Amino acid sequence: MSSMTRFIAAFALLFAFLSPLHAETGEVRITKQPGLLYLPMILMETGKLVEKHAAAAGLGDVKTTWITFNSGGAATDALLSGNVDFVTSGASNMLLLWDRTKGQVKGVAACGGMPMYLLTRNPDIKTLKDFSAKDRIAVPTIKVSSQATILQMAAEQEFGPGQAGKLDSITLQLGHPDATLSILSPQSEVNSHFSLPPYQNIALKDPAVHKVLSSLDVFGGPVNNAIVFSTAKFRDANPKVMAAVMAALAEAMQMIKTEPKKAVDIYLSQVKEKVSAEELVAILAEPGVVFDVAPVGMQKFATFMAKAGTIKTAPASWKDFFFAEAHALNGT
Repeated sequence: MSSMTRFIAAFALLFAFLSPLHAETGEVRITKQPGLLYLPMILMETGKLVEKHAAAAGLGDVKTTWITFNSGGAATDALLSGNVDFVTSGASNMLLLWDRTKGQVKGVAACGGMPMYLLTRNPDIKTLKDFSAKDRIAVPTIKVSSQATILQMAAEQEFGPGQAGKLDSITLQLGHPDATLSILSPQSEVNSHFSLPPYQNIALKDPAVHKVLSSLDVFGGPVNNAIVFSTAKFRDANPKVMAAVMAALAEAMQMIKTEPKKAVDIYLSQVKEKVSAEELVAILAEPGVVFDVAPVGMQKFATFMAKAGTIKTAPASWKDFFFAEAHALNGT
């Protein structure tokens, strides 16, 4: 058992012996998005892992409702309106809400990290400098999704300080499944897509599509591009549920590490993506793939967003925008 798994299990066990001052919720509402990045959430859903750990903590029969959104913007709106309890989306979306709510929304744990590719079918584009007003780049949510933020970081690296928004005018919002269909269609105005696995792998099977850059090029290493986050109000009222969700997430991560074939078989049973189990197992083994509850690269995200003015508050540490339950993890 890894140190991360032992930590989460110990945390869950602690709350199992605490007498609650009030009844905790009997239903947990969690969001997920399309893509292999959200594999832990699919494993949690199909394996009823939240229900398992909630029952072990003495909460009885807790219902878990799973809601799929194609963009982080819609998911965060649902969190702010009280229609969901946990959101799984990009780190940039979480940071935006942390800043906007003055710390009332924070990260719970990492969901996953995978290299994301900026793809195009325009043969004339080799670097960011080759994009023009005639091109269109699809991102899940303009300006604030992980892809949009990394594109801004890459633009500043390419064009110089103060040029982070250089390509914002040619980005548009489109979910990954639709964006993949668009980039594969010569008739579509969308000729480029900042993607993620397995959609980028599917698109690259077409010889007309090629990679412009990878998020690994921009960050210089792995980064979590999906985070589970919630509100302080929910966390304070439901400590055992919070522990159950963290324990369920850790169990799902463990399956991905030790039984990747089983994990991708479950994934494929729930999606309609045209990719084989062997391809997905190979993707999971690629450099830069991280499935661990400890957040990676979060402070770099936050520092850039503060510098760019996307958030007003510059946190001193990643722990500023994660709940205390995650602070013992080896995050960055």
